[in-house]
Amino acid sequence: MTLPPPHTMQAIEISEPGGPEVLKPVEMTVPVPNHGEILIRIAWAGVNRPDALQRAGLYAPPPTASPLPGLEAAGWVAAVGPGVTKWQPGDKVTALLPGGGYAEYAVTPEDHALPVPEGITLREAACLPETCFTVWSNVMIRGGLRAGERFLVHGGASGIGTTAIQMARALGARVFATAGTPEKCAACEALGAERAFNYHHEDFVGAMKAEGGAHVILDMVGGDYIQRNVKSLADEGRLVQIAFLKGTRADLNFAEVMMRRLTITGSTLRPQSDLAKARYARHLAKHVWPMVERGTLRPVIDSEFPLAEAAAAHARLEGNGHIGKIVLKVA
Repeated sequence: MTLPPPHTMQAIEISEPGGPEVLKPVEMTVPVPNHGEILIRIAWAGVNRPDALQRAGLYAPPPTASPLPGLEAAGWVAAVGPGVTKWQPGDKVTALLPGGGYAEYAVTPEDHALPVPEGITLREAACLPETCFTVWSNVMIRGGLRAGERFLVHGGASGIGTTAIQMARALGARVFATAGTPEKCAACEALGAERAFNYHHEDFVGAMKAEGGAHVILDMVGGDYIQRNVKSLADEGRLVQIAFLKGTRADLNFAEVMMRRLTITGSTLRPQSDLAKARYARHLAKHVWPMVERGTLRPVIDSEFPLAEAAAAHARLEGNGHIGKIVLKVA
């Protein structure tokens, strides 16, 4: 028998824009699921770069979303809103959230939740939604990566990077990565990258040209990497931009884009419509969850922190020493 949710919960709020220290434990009212939504009792929540941007005041949540950080979680369905047909209380799920994951309970549209894949824990499942939705929608849909093509991912040791390496390799692509330390490069190669380039000491542009150029590049760096990425592409290659750690501006000769028939695209996940995210969820269920269940794609977990120590988790994230995902233990 599943007990009804309590009236209050523990959560982590952003007290004001700033560094990790502005993340403060609070007691809040448990949200109530609206039409088509489910309430999740969270066991584990993922920590992601957009959470840190929101905390710093640089990434406002959508008007209808929870103001709490947290874009993914895994746990159990605690209650369902009117019209919900896919889930019932007690079901184990992992879900993409519009916000609110740094809490004991959060709501999300029912179509943004997926069953926990066979053979993995809730701790691992909490690491899947944000990275898998992002990688699939950008690399496979927008970038159109196909088996046999060459794929380069920057930040290969990040949560996005470790997921992208495994997913692209499972689909039959040749995978290359960049990372900032020998340890991170070794981790990328252990996950399936043919070569990982230490960007402090190696020229990834020359290395990719020697391979014939990348057909698809996934970049979250931006800045001067944009021009270097264009030079690293094969003819008719596709550059997919998902973040700009080094800035949004670049000096780029678009004649090269025209002459070599290149595509420059990109997206952010959170502002997309509920329908778009539901479509991605169906793709994951069909194409990616079987990879997880076969063991060809597994979350790489760097570290875990109790919910109350979310500030320490953010400090770890922004210290750039992590390999893979950082998670918060909630229940």
